[in-house]
Amino acid sequence: MGLRYSAPYTVPYYDCDVNGNMTFPSLLSVVIKWSGDQSALLNRDNAFVAQFGLTWVITNYEIDITKMPRVEQTVMITTEAMSYNKFFCYRNFWIHDEVGNQLMEIRATFVLMDRVNRKMGHVIEEIIAPYQSEKIKKILRAPLIEAINEEEKVSYRVRFSDIDSNQHVNNAKYYDWILDVLGFDFLTTYVATYVNMRFIKEVEYGAVVESVFERSQKDGEILTKHRIDVDGVPHAEANILWRPMVKESREKREI
Repeated sequence: MGLRYSAPYTVPYYDCDVNGNMTFPSLLSVVIKWSGDQSALLNRDNAFVAQFGLTWVITNYEIDITKMPRVEQTVMITTEAMSYNKFFCYRNFWIHDEVGNQLMEIRATFVLMDRVNRKMGHVIEEIIAPYQSEKIKKILRAPLIEAINEEEKVSYRVRFSDIDSNQHVNNAKYYDWILDVLGFDFLTTYVATYVNMRFIKEVEYGAVVESVFERSQKDGEILTKHRIDVDGVPHAEANILWRPMVKESREKREI
């Protein structure tokens, strides 16, 4: 087992949507900060990794959701660098409520990428050793993402605020594009229970992205299929399962 790092987080109103639930972009930004905080404690922050001409890049998220964190709720966020092989590093995140109930589990796949040529590099033992992760030979793969058959699409232009320090679109921003196309009525009626997302290519400043999507039924839930294209080339894809949202009364929330 790798080293675990845990710390509480109180969800501010600006991290939440109109339903009072934490948004995916805010959620993923916060959990990635937790991994960064652990790395800093182990003297393996971004500056250390940059000495090798490398930077961390996320290639996959798989998320199981029991309940989304809510506005003003204090949750415990835990992360562990689980395992690694020659090319991939696997890190998990868990979010628990005030009494220890698990709200969600996030399984993320990271790679080390060359900062100049943007090509994937080998995992360097000197970088990964302090996390005490298990070294494995097997490549762990998320379930295959179902392809879109009957597509709808909406276009967005990449803004300056969408770009992170790597000068490419921050991974959390993709969720704005894939969720916005579903519309207000859908997003105030349904809540996600599972997300499987794969990042294929980086999106740069000024690009026009097309958020392509399709809705269908699967095992009694709604399945939405998503793809982010630039000039007709896929840059990310995702499947999301949804269930009807259970509205909480104000009285219950205030207790």
